[in-house]
Amino acid sequence: MRTLVIGGTRSGKSAHAEAVAKASGKNLVYVATSEAGDDEMMHRIVHHRARRDEAWTTLEEPIALATMIEQYSKPDNVLLIDCLTVWLSNLLFSEAMAFPEIGVIDPPAIFHSQSAAFFDALQNASGDVILVSNEIGQGVVPNGAITRWFVDESGRMNQAVAAICDRVVLVTAGLPLSLKD
Repeated sequence: MRTLVIGGTRSGKSAHAEAVAKASGKNLVYVATSEAGDDEMMHRIVHHRARRDEAWTTLEEPIALATMIEQYSKPDNVLLIDCLTVWLSNLLFSEAMAFPEIGVIDPPAIFHSQSAAFFDALQNASGDVILVSNEIGQGVVPNGAITRWFVDESGRMNQAVAAICDRVVLVTAGLPLSLKD
């Protein structure tokens, strides 16, 4: 079973995904894509860690999600990956590149290779995988080429993940709404 849990920032999507994983009764493997680049991000990471007890095996992987799926997606595990939009950002900014304020964004090669590997691994996962992602494209068209690229790519990524997943849940204000089951 592949599940996408999607919602806005602080919508309750991670807590919902964790509850679904725990209810499975399987071994719990959590893959965190975030890295603590500053104090604010460290605070977010600490907040997420505090919710998980010793039943969880926590791995940190900012780039190679395909490898995590291949290694830990097993019938007796539930693999929770949190979060895909942070992963997308990690891919985009993985190399020291200058992006134009106006014009076409040419992402680093790792974006294409890791994205292709991720979708292949997700399609072929042999165990339960729960993926958490932000829904960020519900507002105005953002200013700046890199921001527009990120919003567009996250929307494309979420659509592609949702197409592969057996279940899609939207979480808003802490309330889950099944979109696909």
